[in-house]
Amino acid sequence: MKPVSDETVTTLRFPIEGMTCASCVGRVERALAKVPGVSDAVVSLATDEATVKVRAPTEALRVALNDAVERAGYHATVPPFVDAGASAQARAPAQTAAVRAPAPSGTAATARLVVAVALSLPLMLIAMVPALQFSGHGYVQAALAAAVTFGAGAPFFIAAAKNLRHASATMDTLVATGAGAAYFYSLAVILRSAPPESLSHETAHLGHSAMHLYFETAGMIVALVLLGKWLEVRARRHATDALSSLARLQPSTARVVRDGVEQELPVAEVRLGDRVRVRADERIPVDGVVREGSASADESLVTGESLPIAKGPGDPVIGGTLALGAPLEIEATRIGADATLAQIVRLVADAQATRAPVQRLADRISSVFVPVVVGLALLTLAGWLLSGAPLDTALLTAVSVLVIACPCALGLATPTAIIVGTGLAARHGVLVKDAEALERARLVDAVVLDKTGTLTRGAPELTDIVCLAARTEDEVLQLAAAIEAESVHPLARAVVRAAKERSLRVARASDVASEVGVGMRGAVGSERVFVGAVSSDAAPAVEAARAALSARARSVVLVRVDDVDVAVLGVADPVRPTSAAAVARLRALGVEVHLVSGDHLDVALSVAREVGIDAANVRAAARPADKVAAIEALRARGRVVGMVGDGVNDAPALAAADVGFAIGGGTDVALDAAAITLVRGDISAVVDAIETSRKTMRTVRQNLFLAFVYNVAGIPLAALGLLTALGGPMLAAGAMALSSVTVVLNALRLGRK
Repeated sequence: MKPVSDETVTTLRFPIEGMTCASCVGRVERALAKVPGVSDAVVSLATDEATVKVRAPTEALRVALNDAVERAGYHATVPPFVDAGASAQARAPAQTAAVRAPAPSGTAATARLVVAVALSLPLMLIAMVPALQFSGHGYVQAALAAAVTFGAGAPFFIAAAKNLRHASATMDTLVATGAGAAYFYSLAVILRSAPPESLSHETAHLGHSAMHLYFETAGMIVALVLLGKWLEVRARRHATDALSSLARLQPSTARVVRDGVEQELPVAEVRLGDRVRVRADERIPVDGVVREGSASADESLVTGESLPIAKGPGDPVIGGTLALGAPLEIEATRIGADATLAQIVRLVADAQATRAPVQRLADRISSVFVPVVVGLALLTLAGWLLSGAPLDTALLTAVSVLVIACPCALGLATPTAIIVGTGLAARHGVLVKDAEALERARLVDAVVLDKTGTLTRGAPELTDIVCLAARTEDEVLQLAAAIEAESVHPLARAVVRAAKERSLRVARASDVASEVGVGMRGAVGSERVFVGAVSSDAAPAVEAARAALSARARSVVLVRVDDVDVAVLGVADPVRPTSAAAVARLRALGVEVHLVSGDHLDVALSVAREVGIDAANVRAAARPADKVAAIEALRARGRVVGMVGDGVNDAPALAAADVGFAIGGGTDVALDAAAITLVRGDISAVVDAIETSRKTMRTVRQNLFLAFVYNVAGIPLAALGLLTALGGPMLAAGAMALSSVTVVLNALRLGRK
């Protein structure tokens, strides 16, 4: 199906019930992809969810999605679509509900496990202890085994029957075939043998052949598989702990002041512009701007920033963070699905729903795995019979092959590690757009850093005004601030802030235009004003002022009025205290660090010396196209390049890099040009992202190794009969269950690092 751009699709996320292995995932994905209007479908066994991109969601499409999953043999619950024109607060509950559906375990699964274990234990005792083999015990075994196999294990047989109708096979097929074969073989023995009282576990006479009963084998296969799935689901729940903890940060109510009256309302009912009161040491319910009060905000669980941040009137705050020490009154600026926390949760959930390239091999294998295993089991049965082995021995060996080969671990190996890895990254203020970006980040061996807002604080201060014409400092600053007020660049903000600090009256500029990498032009009254970079052919007076300021590590801004150079401004942007340590950590990881800045060479070299970047790796006076060229030059040398920038002026370079790391700031978390967003605005998060990527992909490889080796080693052992002496199918069932739990626990180990 032809891909559709993100702007033309709606992403749906809904639970799928009944999936048990990687083969199930493939079937559901194929069924959903065939629905008209679906552009992409990804299904995760680790979360029991489908993520589907659709064109123009309608009620008919919702029904079609549900029906497609039902026809494939599973159950979907696609929620009703929210009207695209609904308000933000109306959309918020739907967005929140769609973030993560709980993995199905529930009371029913627990009850089935309890029944299976409770009945399997006496079944085992009767079968294994001769003293307990009373008259008619064979029929008692048959009854107990039937309750376990077809009662507690009914979902396996129902799913296997659906698979048969669709001419397909999954883990349920293997379990149902194995347990059913052991049960019906044993039932045939007692029905065709001597009276019940003569039956023992060891022998039951059918003609002249000695035969065995395997009711306990059938029951224990089901009981052990149910136990494994129960343990697996419990472990999988921990994989989503990071995302769940983020979602729980959002308070359910807010104290809103309307018409002078304070009232407690559900957060979904807060409107833009509402005044919200927050008590000391409470969580802030919505994104907003402080209007009254001063406090510190603990944003660690949202942005990864470890230290509390001082907040006062005019400062932004993030919903879900803690107001420490004093009350605040804030004005709500973002609500519902537009709030920072909602964006973070949605971005993390979207990343967890994607498929990493490393999973493609497992997907290809799982698509043919179960039919191949069924064929191997039949060959095993035939081979043992042709070798002269008794029917029960041949059947027991074939059942062992069926049960030990269940591909559950294969389906969980990659997505569980991705879920834990992306959740871990989010807890450290690193938002990964998709699993492919997480996988690719581990390969980064060269990083290109922007300077302003990346290595530096991004909140520079105006320190110098060098007048070159008959203008006062205040006159120059008024004109420059009028133009720079239309820009979001940190240097522009420093100019505007300086004008405010001097209480200057700044006129509104007109016809303002921006030339990327050059500066801003516009009209202030009757005068044409340019504010921007000093060109290479600048007048001697401008060049002299620039050189003097650059020698003091100042960024230089030229102000020109009616084509006359009137002033040069010096702006200092202090280096972040964590930048030098982050550069050292990058180099320790074997990553080559480059600084490519639009600033003058003197300033760039000064910052490079302070943070530990080699002078040979510094490029200054770089426009956006120059940054792209620098990235391409590194790639031509065989480097895998990561670009770190502010996500606005650096968008072309972020897109050109192998991995783009966008420095986000507090509430700005959805930067489209980058594969990874660093919410806390600190390049130490780049190191965290690369380290998390490496650890996650190492865990994925370990999981795939465990899953593949388990099946590669287990199937031959079972086929050769080497498991029979140790319990045969029962050992196989236990090993199969253990394999799934093992890969999940290995993924959870990543989250503890």
